[in-house]
Amino acid sequence: MRVRRFGFLFILAFASKLNAQFDNPFGLSQSGGGAKSATMVNLLLSHKMVKAGTTVMAGLELTMDDGWHTYWINPGEAGIATSVDWLLPKGVSAGPIRWPVPEKFTALDSVGYGYHGKTILLVPLTIDSDAVLGQAEISGKVSWLECKVSCIPRDQSVSGTMIIAGSDTLSNDAPRLEEAKKQLPKVDSELSVKSVWDGQVKNDERSLLIEFNAGQAGVDCDFFSIMPSEAFGISPESTVTVINEDRVRIRKTVTKYEGAWPIELSGLAVRGLKDHTKTEAFHVRVPILIPNSGNAGTATIKPPYITPDRSLWQMLLYAFIGGLILNVMPCVLPVISLKILGFVNQSKESQARMRLLGMLYGAGVVVSFLAMAGVVIGVKSAGALASWGMQMSNPQFVVLLTVLILLVSLNLFGLFEVTLGSVSVAAGSLASREGSVGAFFNGVLATVLATPCTAPFLAPALGFAFTQSSSVILLVFVTVAFGLAFPYILLSWNPNWLRFLPKSGPWMERLKVAMGFPMLATVIWLFTVSIEYYGSRVLWFGIFLILIAMAAWVFGEFFQRGTRRRGLALGISGALALGGVVFGLEGQMQWRTPVDPSQSSDGVVQDFPGGIRWHRWSKGAVTKAREAGHPVLVDFTAKWCLTCIANKKTSIDIESVRAVLAENDFKVFRADYTHRSDKITKELHSLGRAGVPLVLVFPRDKKSEPQMLPELLTPDIVLNALSKAAG
Repeated sequence: MRVRRFGFLFILAFASKLNAQFDNPFGLSQSGGGAKSATMVNLLLSHKMVKAGTTVMAGLELTMDDGWHTYWINPGEAGIATSVDWLLPKGVSAGPIRWPVPEKFTALDSVGYGYHGKTILLVPLTIDSDAVLGQAEISGKVSWLECKVSCIPRDQSVSGTMIIAGSDTLSNDAPRLEEAKKQLPKVDSELSVKSVWDGQVKNDERSLLIEFNAGQAGVDCDFFSIMPSEAFGISPESTVTVINEDRVRIRKTVTKYEGAWPIELSGLAVRGLKDHTKTEAFHVRVPILIPNSGNAGTATIKPPYITPDRSLWQMLLYAFIGGLILNVMPCVLPVISLKILGFVNQSKESQARMRLLGMLYGAGVVVSFLAMAGVVIGVKSAGALASWGMQMSNPQFVVLLTVLILLVSLNLFGLFEVTLGSVSVAAGSLASREGSVGAFFNGVLATVLATPCTAPFLAPALGFAFTQSSSVILLVFVTVAFGLAFPYILLSWNPNWLRFLPKSGPWMERLKVAMGFPMLATVIWLFTVSIEYYGSRVLWFGIFLILIAMAAWVFGEFFQRGTRRRGLALGISGALALGGVVFGLEGQMQWRTPVDPSQSSDGVVQDFPGGIRWHRWSKGAVTKAREAGHPVLVDFTAKWCLTCIANKKTSIDIESVRAVLAENDFKVFRADYTHRSDKITKELHSLGRAGVPLVLVFPRDKKSEPQMLPELLTPDIVLNALSKAAG
């Protein structure tokens, strides 16, 4: 396939040269020769006026004459994908093209992917928060290959204007761009996609099987690869077989030209090819499994840098110890404050009730871990990659968790109280109550807050679990839950140990208020995490939280403790909360549409002046640095990981470490897991880890394996590792 494609490109270049010489002998500036182009390009802009700090949509509308076609990002066996070279004002940047679902066609005995008639290629434009106000000229040069019987390379300049101002105004093109979004591929976890190698390698060719749920489409399905590579090619030709009522198996041929075989499959699972107006396509990215003794569901790739296999019992011991240590990690400390308060309150309870409350707390922890294990198993069965703390990569989850913790803190401050008989029992109040329901929800809350952290012993246990069967995943997660809940269950079953706690009294109310401050600190931390997801729009999240706090105060002060016009107070409280949701969350913050992580900078990141200059991580960049003779430090981290932040501030981005890095010509890379990345997830799994933090130090000798540092770092640990790698 590569020979055919290279031959096509050579002939195309030669024909274009002849065309330029004979059709345009006077050297006129005209792309593709003297003939009129069969494709016209028009630039569409979603806004006439746009605020700084936002992202708007541009569209390249390609209108092709009858019988002509242009190409998709993967053109197939022959062809060239459409591209654009932007010329943008300072403060405006363009993201990658968002390609609509293509058609599959045969032209000149070659199978390709592309478009006929009319199509719109969407391109996000990000306006920096410090962009200069005024008129902005948006222009670029679009290049494409148009084919019918012959193929002609073309290009055309396009331009348009927007005004960067203090408000947004949609343009007349906005409806067409919104309609174009409907032509983009979707994401659907119900497809349950799996891919596996089949058979032996013959002449550097290998069969690849891809399975997914076909719905009503039956054999009218296909898979379009999005894997441009000089190392291998995936043939567009497909053999489709229905293997049961609604599931299909697609056989593709992969040809290796150089290097290693691919370990991941990326592309579109397509249903309903016969009628292009009803075609459905879904983004897919899954690991390619290697069959093991006939079992196509088991991968046999041995992860690099892993110590010899440990027994299940050893991993369960690690899981239990890791769960115990989670109790003193910064993520869980706010909930510990609630448990201390609860134990003081319950010190005069009967022994039977103390044991009941301890068991209910443990039940809350175990049920929550079982729910998380179910999510992990579901994600894996869908063919995707799971990770510890992956829900923290979901912006909507972070928003809801922030609101929950805010309500808990306000309840501790006494702004409102909720009884079990109330019509509006909220999770936040349940978690700060004493008694059975409060004990259970404290267990739930402890689990939710524990997931952004990993602990010593916990990381290898979870890394082991994420590569095992569903039953082992459940077993490991339940063991971690028992470790997290064990100290409190132990105390509740030995109430004599509680005699060391002070007797309850008026000071208890002051302690309750004091315990609200750790919760409020958690709100601030979660708010800083949301900045990563929403950028400057997070201001409206802050306004929403203020409105929620005001609603809680009105509810508690004038409805619960008031005696007059309680109905009016309830209405005002509800209006404040509803207004915050409608105006703040939905209207201004647009919390359902976070910032596209693909628009973040690919350059050097520095957390503060004089700090380490981090380069964006990729396996290729690390390999290139090592081949050049540099020792390398890689930090797998996330904004929502408190352990990561603590490691960075105390042991990584400090003066002594920076000096060693500079003296020994280290290359430093950051693998930022704040926005969940399948590439990073796959790398963590290959290293035997289920989540962050993880720090690797690669020696200068490229043949040597890296050092994997522990989860909790000290300056001495980091400096010793760097000295060893530099030598």
